[in-house]
Amino acid sequence: MKISYNWLKQFIQTDKTPQELSLILTNIGLEVESLETVQPVAGGLDGLVVGHVLSCVQHPNADRLRVTTINVGGPEVLQVVCGAPNVAQGQKVVVATVGTTVYPNSGEPFKINKSKIRGEESVGMICAEDEIGLGVSHDGIMVLPEDTVVGTTAKAYFKLEDDYLFEIGLTPNRADAASHLGVARDLAAYFRTNIQMPDISGFKTDNEDLQIDVKVEDTEACPRYSSVTISGVTVKASPDWLQDKLKVIGIRPINNIVDITNYVLHDLGVPLHAFDADQIKGGEVRVKKCAEGTLFVTLDGVERKLSSEDLMICNAEEPMCIAGVFGGKSSGVSESTTNIFLESAYFNAVSVRKTSKRHGLKTDASFRFERGTDPDMTVVALKRAALLIAELGGGTIASSVSDLYPNPVQAFDVAVSYQNITKLIGAEIPAEEIKAIIVALGIEVVAETAEGLSLKVPAFKVDVTRECDITEEVLRIYGYNNIEIPSKINASLSYSSKPDKEQTQHVIADMLTANGFLEIWCNSLTKGVYSKNPEEAVQILNPLSSDLNVMRQELLMPALESVAYNQNRKTADIKFYEFGKTYHLINEKYVERPRLLVLLSGSNQTEQWNQKPTSVSFYHLKAAVDAIIGRLGITGYQSDEVNDESFAFGLKYFRGDKVIVSFGAATTADKKKADVDKDVYYADFDWALLLDMVRKNKIVNKEVSKYPAVRRDLSMLVDTAVTFDALKTVAFKSEKKLIKNVQVFDVYVGDKLPEGKKSYALNFTIQDEEQTLTDKQIDAVMQKIIHNLAQTVKAEIRK
Repeated sequence: MKISYNWLKQFIQTDKTPQELSLILTNIGLEVESLETVQPVAGGLDGLVVGHVLSCVQHPNADRLRVTTINVGGPEVLQVVCGAPNVAQGQKVVVATVGTTVYPNSGEPFKINKSKIRGEESVGMICAEDEIGLGVSHDGIMVLPEDTVVGTTAKAYFKLEDDYLFEIGLTPNRADAASHLGVARDLAAYFRTNIQMPDISGFKTDNEDLQIDVKVEDTEACPRYSSVTISGVTVKASPDWLQDKLKVIGIRPINNIVDITNYVLHDLGVPLHAFDADQIKGGEVRVKKCAEGTLFVTLDGVERKLSSEDLMICNAEEPMCIAGVFGGKSSGVSESTTNIFLESAYFNAVSVRKTSKRHGLKTDASFRFERGTDPDMTVVALKRAALLIAELGGGTIASSVSDLYPNPVQAFDVAVSYQNITKLIGAEIPAEEIKAIIVALGIEVVAETAEGLSLKVPAFKVDVTRECDITEEVLRIYGYNNIEIPSKINASLSYSSKPDKEQTQHVIADMLTANGFLEIWCNSLTKGVYSKNPEEAVQILNPLSSDLNVMRQELLMPALESVAYNQNRKTADIKFYEFGKTYHLINEKYVERPRLLVLLSGSNQTEQWNQKPTSVSFYHLKAAVDAIIGRLGITGYQSDEVNDESFAFGLKYFRGDKVIVSFGAATTADKKKADVDKDVYYADFDWALLLDMVRKNKIVNKEVSKYPAVRRDLSMLVDTAVTFDALKTVAFKSEKKLIKNVQVFDVYVGDKLPEGKKSYALNFTIQDEEQTLTDKQIDAVMQKIIHNLAQTVKAEIRK
């Protein structure tokens, strides 16, 4: 939210600098994210001074140029060559001296340098109004009144004052501070001073010539609706002061009527809407909801289908405006408008929020209505705007104020205890100080005892409804920095289950990151078409779009969208991992499942001058899976081919009936849904099961054996259906004590082998922890392995 320093001072008088005020605002809960200087005219007229033309003669070498001498109040008289037809001796003019940067209305800024023009020296420039951003005329130089003091800076003469723009990071609960008045209220409470409200005492009804009948049919969605009419208005450009106010806070001026409504919005925090009264058919306004599917064209020219839940401002025949959100194209103010119907209302925050989301419309008005505006300020804002329209648009107030407010919003009754405030803050603030802060914030003290206060909180403080909210208000005005940090530290021992879930996750994340993987965080909301088990999908009751209408049932599809996003931007080599949850509706109960996804695509190694790129494969993924399992110390699991529609092919590791991880290639169908055209390999870990296994693991430490290990190799023919895992299992069953490891180092399948056969080459690591093995012992182990392989899997040993 943007707040102007000069504008703020219209409400509160302070001698604090913008920098000092910035710190104060941050300390009282309105965090200033940035502070910048804003000049009403580009360059701020720096370097421009008032000069007196002492002489003006024809340029000896140019018919259209004149050579002038000018006194600018300095020790030297300046010679300036000028081409303006109206320059003459004796004039008071605006002069840009050497070194000044001039900012014209069109074109780039340029610096004034000492130069020669057609042989005559020129040490400055006499300025036209468009050359310095003060107007649009270029008929000649600006000629000032004769009594203008020579040497006066242009900034001082034209009374230009630099402004300062606060960018405040307004939290959603601080709707009361969404205006210059709201910010000034907090500063007034801090300084213990009063707010200077705009003077609306001059408001009066000039006549009753323009009557518009108003009826509110939905008082729940619109508790208060105030209006007035102004006739005989001339729609034109706003005066400079109003345009400058809006420009400082980033609002583009449009015309005097629209600018006034924007000004009052940012001034008092009350959104207004001006209708062309002549376009209100039937001479009546109805605040109601329209039929489902009613077509309505908004100010941006878009035709929208209305919901039966959208509150609309209608005339006798059709809707004119989406209440609190956006105006209609046909009823808005135009250059031909002469009569105005001005609206100032208090709309239900929930109703406006739903309508704004439904139509994807975010405006300054909806921003405030969604958070809660001040119901007691509608008439004040209405009169303020009506007076400005009458002043700047030349109109007359043509009706009395209509104020429909059947059920006034009541102040919040809150009781506070000094003891509870002290307990919550952690420091004792004097009771008189607490009361003074509360009163300064505009909260009424109804009753007072030695123990506490009974309060009535005004309706504009929508977030202050409980004792703890009052405590927060007191603390932020008193100052968080004024609460001393105690030197005493209290500590207690607490039980925490092992392993530490976060620490375990960090260990695996660090390992994956060290191996070139990048962590991703995907949205838990995803497309319903991704659901492989629609009956278990957790549906979103009020989805933002069809792309975000269910909670994800697997981590794969959002990750594939990330793959597509990167590959479409020439980042084809992907190594991702994500810790996340999946969501399911099982037996009418909502279930969350922690998962870990590891994903590979593209090249495993980028192209180098001395090597070609290599594409990732299933085995690169398996290496990552085995590394994770090994790092967690998980043993005693089995493997098998995965039988799951989510994989084109792959393996699964399991223990009993519980699957630890499934990994393999993504299916063509899943890749097509996410618009991915390259191979993708991924692993889906049951992270909760892994943590449970780690918790049950017993860490065993033992010395490194001082006796050497030996390696023996075997080459064999087996049926193509036989897996390495089966061979490994036979080997360990043959000799549990001495065999430490079994690895495959070669696999061959080809036409040189019998049909249905493949060749495996395995190596076996054999070691005794208590003695050095002899050749005879090693040969006995190998013979036992050979025998069992032949008996179990019909292996034929190749020599």
